[in-house]
Amino acid sequence: MRVATGLSVLVLGAGGIGHAVVSNLEGGIGRVDPFKDMKNRPQSGHGTNLLLVGTDGRDTITKEEKRKYKLGGAPCHCTDTIMLVHLSADKQRASVVSLPRDSYAEIPPHTDRTTGEKHSSHPVKLNAAYAEGGPTLTVRTVEHMTGVKIDHYLEVDFTSFMKTVDAVGGVQICTARPMKDSYTGLDLPAGTHRLDGGQALQYVRSRHVDVGSDLGRMQRQQKFMAALIKQATGNGVLLNPVKFQQVSASVLGSVRADEGFGTEEMLALGKAMKDFSPASSEFASVPVGNPSFPVKGIGSTVQWDEAKSKKLFQALREDRPLAPAKPKPAAGAPKPPAATLVEVAPAEIRVQVYNGTPKDGLGKDVDAGLRATGFNTTNAPLNGELRNLERTLVTYDPRWDRSAKSLATALPGSELKAVKGQGAVMEVTAGSDFTKVRPVRAETKQSGQFSTVTGDEAVCP
Repeated sequence: MRVATGLSVLVLGAGGIGHAVVSNLEGGIGRVDPFKDMKNRPQSGHGTNLLLVGTDGRDTITKEEKRKYKLGGAPCHCTDTIMLVHLSADKQRASVVSLPRDSYAEIPPHTDRTTGEKHSSHPVKLNAAYAEGGPTLTVRTVEHMTGVKIDHYLEVDFTSFMKTVDAVGGVQICTARPMKDSYTGLDLPAGTHRLDGGQALQYVRSRHVDVGSDLGRMQRQQKFMAALIKQATGNGVLLNPVKFQQVSASVLGSVRADEGFGTEEMLALGKAMKDFSPASSEFASVPVGNPSFPVKGIGSTVQWDEAKSKKLFQALREDRPLAPAKPKPAAGAPKPPAATLVEVAPAEIRVQVYNGTPKDGLGKDVDAGLRATGFNTTNAPLNGELRNLERTLVTYDPRWDRSAKSLATALPGSELKAVKGQGAVMEVTAGSDFTKVRPVRAETKQSGQFSTVTGDEAVCP
């Protein structure tokens, strides 16, 4: 009770100190008016909606940073990342929806902010709305496409992004396979990494590390945001006034926000998030109907699935969760051990187990252990031809080498042996060195009708 009382006092004290801290820092925030002269807006729903945009601004980046992180190109003065963030009315859930920057969009009538020329409604890629009309036209376009009323606007450029990551002490990212992109300079071997601001920028910008291109990049951005939430909520930033001031001073001086997102709103948001964890967040992408929709004069665009996206944005307006409900663990149930990331999901790997020793029941133990971590075993272990095997052996057809590596990860110390023509079924011959199966899982796939992943599923195991 004394600890609980002390924490309550700390939180209340932080609120008072936080007010002074934020009041002093608020003057450093760049201000924009994205809602100026806006009419015929969608009706307000429940909860709070924030439009988070990342621009390709690089004016304040040093020459060394431009060289090191390959940021020397000319900016397009457009939005590199667009996310719609919904904070539930009870402040217990954050739903983040990624909007592809190449989305097919119909821009409302407007006046070009550079030339002053008046334009009628016309098709563009979504990220071009910022180039033509800045924050105001971006908000108008997103509201028109989603039917969701935007309450606040937050704009982050390359500099503020890097400062944010460095201010919280870096962000931990896991990958089951090497990631390399010559365009951004990203070069990560498989495994767990703590990225600083510049490395994190490479990670979220890379589009040439998989066949998913920009859609794959959005999933990495979501993983990054989940990891950032874990880092910010796990090291006391939101409860420690000194840390809060340090992080805020580093970040707020290089972001732009609407006039209404001031001291009281920031404090309310910080207090609401004091109990946040990665599990409090959920991430989705707009359902895509055609990822390569050609438009004359514009090129290939991403066309949304009209019916599915309407349902998604209706769920946001009605303040409903996007992720399917999870079964609650039984009271007193032990926490499952952390799983190692692998490239191929265990459920996709068929395995036949053999006992390569005289020990009775070893094959059955190995089969049960592999099934428990998700492998598709035959559930019928056999005795192997070898009866004095010391080291567990995994044989596989070279055509399924990625699956074999995932299986071998679950059997620490095992030997991999390619057997041409063996087929899709992996064979495990248990040796006397076998002790237990290591839990493994693939990088989380989005699930549910809105293809959603929760933050605790997206962060490192």
